[in-house]
Amino acid sequence: MALTLEQIRADVADVLGEDPADIPDDENLVDYGLDSVRIMTLAERWRRAHGTEVTFVELAEQPAIEQWVPLLGARG
Repeated sequence: MALTLEQIRADVADVLGEDPADIPDDENLVDYGLDSVRIMTLAERWRRAHGTEVTFVELAEQPAIEQWVPLLGARG
């Protein structure tokens, strides 16, 4: 099953305890409370569920959903 923009947003919202509609695609997710533990959680979740090979460092360097879509090979 391919990862989608909507799934990325839903997963980010889940780890942050927020509504997916409140998570903008172009904002720095650190400003929303995303920390290193949550980034590692997301990377592992996506690896297990979708076979993605993204690293913690790649996600942490660009902490915005719109920047993660191409890193994760997701469909927008």
